[in-house]
Amino acid sequence: MSTPNGPGNHCVDDAANGPAGTAFTSRQRVEAALAHVEADRVPLDLGGTPVTGICASPLYRLRQALGLDTPGTPVKVIEPLAMLGEVGPDLVDALGVDVVQAGLTTNFFGFTNEDWKPWTLFDGTPVLVPGRFNTDTNRDPAGGLLMYPEGDTSVPPSGYMPKGGFYFDALNRQGPIDDEHLDPHDNLEEFGPISTEELTHIAREVDRLLPTGKAIVGNFGGTSFGDAANVPATNLKYPKGIRNIEEWYVSLSLRPGYVYDVFEHQCEIGLVNLARIYEAIGDKITAVYLTGTDFGCQQGPLISPNTYRNLFKPFHARLNHWVHSHTNWKSFIHSCGSIWRLLDDIIDAGFDVLNPVQTSAADMDPQGLKDRYGDRITFWGGGVDTQRVLPFGSPEDVRAMVKERMQIFGAGGGFVFNTIHNVQAGVPSENLVALYQAVNDFRAYPLG
Repeated sequence: MSTPNGPGNHCVDDAANGPAGTAFTSRQRVEAALAHVEADRVPLDLGGTPVTGICASPLYRLRQALGLDTPGTPVKVIEPLAMLGEVGPDLVDALGVDVVQAGLTTNFFGFTNEDWKPWTLFDGTPVLVPGRFNTDTNRDPAGGLLMYPEGDTSVPPSGYMPKGGFYFDALNRQGPIDDEHLDPHDNLEEFGPISTEELTHIAREVDRLLPTGKAIVGNFGGTSFGDAANVPATNLKYPKGIRNIEEWYVSLSLRPGYVYDVFEHQCEIGLVNLARIYEAIGDKITAVYLTGTDFGCQQGPLISPNTYRNLFKPFHARLNHWVHSHTNWKSFIHSCGSIWRLLDDIIDAGFDVLNPVQTSAADMDPQGLKDRYGDRITFWGGGVDTQRVLPFGSPEDVRAMVKERMQIFGAGGGFVFNTIHNVQAGVPSENLVALYQAVNDFRAYPLG
């Protein structure tokens, strides 16, 4: 990778050769990491999953810094809730990214990414948004933005971005809760049999991506139990059941039977859908994103180990058993925060990949994680701290951390480099350039 000087002068990914002179494809490189084997270099992910991407405004600045676009060229917002940008093939090639994503047609607000139209972020970044990206500032005296399920402005809004903000927050649309008449099916409205249209879309996307030689991660939804991003159901016009996040977490202790019933039905639906998806695409994908439920916060787990074992682990184990019994896919779990106390059970449940490896949280020391779990699970993330170092450090700080994490997590394989979660808004472009320059400087085996 070379530092660009202007349009057209962007970084170029040189052909990589293994120790014996054998070239690795991106897919082979990722498969080696998943098998805990050193390939030619550590694989790199950017945009291969919904939690390893980049927000639209830093993406715009990165593309400008690399000379991929002229000033004023908009980037596409492919996930409005987190305002994630599209990592296009030119950026994938420029940075030497090894992973691409195959997902569904709809986003968190329930409308499809089509009929693109121009829009501008609060910070002035020009973007393209889907046609049903319908916001309303007239209803908020503070000048914030309201977003609507399926883009339908005739129903109550489900998302809100404060003026000057970078993301949408899910609005609390919780109705009165009558414990005597709670029906688990009310919390299952968004889960159902996958449609023929979605299956056709997934198969078409996988076939489109396969010739790239990249590792493909499937993001098919429906198997993330109790995910705080899903519970509010921002895609539903009139959600029923327990939809307030605080009430949901309280329910893990006060209504465990109800939660278990929701998860059991959701798991059954998910297993049927996975089987239909596998019939459509076979082993053309490398890994499947199974769950994004966060179990940790900054100082410790959000739930006790017993709660994980009783409410979550049984269904995680069922999903992983199906995946490993019927496919060659590897299973991917995302959980932010300090989850050290849960990791033995998470790994025992059968997961192959852990993300985002939040080393900035308590008890998540990189070397300790690698020493204890490095031969049992692949670390997909942990490459640089996105809370402090990437946004607020110097380019030299970024470079030093990338080198350190490559050496710790990359030793012996079992590592796919990614930042800790998505690259957030506000990251200086010089730090982004330093990040990916360092990745390509330090990713080759033998690590030095």
